[in-house]
Amino acid sequence: MYAAPHRRTTHRLATLDVPVPFWMRAPGECPGMHALEVAMDELAIACELDPIELRVRNDTAIDPDTGLPFTHRDLVGCLREGARRFGWADRDPRPGRREGDWFVGTGVAASTYPALMMTGNVARVTYDGDRYRVEIGATDIGTGTWTALAQIAADALECPVEDVDLRIGDSDLPTGSLAGGSTGTSSWGTTVVTAARAFREEHGRTPAAGATTQAEQPESDLTERFAPHSFGAQFAEVRVHAETGEVRVPRMLGVFSVGRIINPRTAHSQLTGAMVMGLSMALHEHSVLDERWAHVVNHDLAGYHVAAHADVADIEAVWLDETDEHINPMGSRGVGEIGIVGASAAVANATYHATGIRVRELPLTPDLFLRGDPQRVAR
Repeated sequence: MYAAPHRRTTHRLATLDVPVPFWMRAPGECPGMHALEVAMDELAIACELDPIELRVRNDTAIDPDTGLPFTHRDLVGCLREGARRFGWADRDPRPGRREGDWFVGTGVAASTYPALMMTGNVARVTYDGDRYRVEIGATDIGTGTWTALAQIAADALECPVEDVDLRIGDSDLPTGSLAGGSTGTSSWGTTVVTAARAFREEHGRTPAAGATTQAEQPESDLTERFAPHSFGAQFAEVRVHAETGEVRVPRMLGVFSVGRIINPRTAHSQLTGAMVMGLSMALHEHSVLDERWAHVVNHDLAGYHVAAHADVADIEAVWLDETDEHINPMGSRGVGEIGIVGASAAVANATYHATGIRVRELPLTPDLFLRGDPQRVAR
């Protein structure tokens, strides 16, 4: 995420009698970035630097882990645009501003998620004399696949989207990879573009009825030449009640660098939905383990508290106008996961700015701000 000459990353493993750790809310970039971005906030304060300036100074065009260049990285653009929209320049860096019974603070965190692709996809294009039937065994789990793939197919075939008869969600269709990890549109879309271009090359602009072409997803050496990632900046304003420790988040903003946006409406829905999940992670979500058997005991929505409508106020997601020329034929990167990464850290950093109390665990429950447990709170 950042480059510095003196940097070391280590891992330690501990054998515990608990359930196997795996994806919770989102892949590992989500909880991992929470720890890093809270630490970056602490570092900025220790260095007497603005948290955005610290991140800008340590930005890099080369992935420190692999030594490869990014396909496209504009983290600085996200931070700068977010600061402008959020009104960061008016921020007093000193913590503890109070309005009536509420301490008020703002925080920032960066985000990243790898631009991944699944392999083994196959698509088929058939002209029935009136419309182009585009078939691939993809799925739509509410992420807008029906819309995005139809648009991608129409663009590749150079025809109106109304002329595309998209067919997905059936095991009888040509093979499609799973939906997850922000891989769907990139993987399926690349295959649809490949099949559409092959169809035009084989049958031309005036195909005969029944003309059909099937094509496999092409092999790619992208990860041997580049480090494909998306980036973003999350901003949050919080209010912490002086007497009860209750935390409210009246305002959140996310600015993202995710390549070309296929459909603004579905992308906005994905990003804001993920930010709500990050808010929920920050304030509410907590898996309680039975100390005798290590089972999760609050395994339904009656006991596992998630954000409701009353918890969500002003949440906005925007993106930079860009195209990733290296990543795939569409120039797009996935937006499903990036919206949650960094959101909880922005909220946590804002609670420190509001109260001067550094909490290093989640969720940010009221008791942690009442200075009652020195083992859990770093002042």
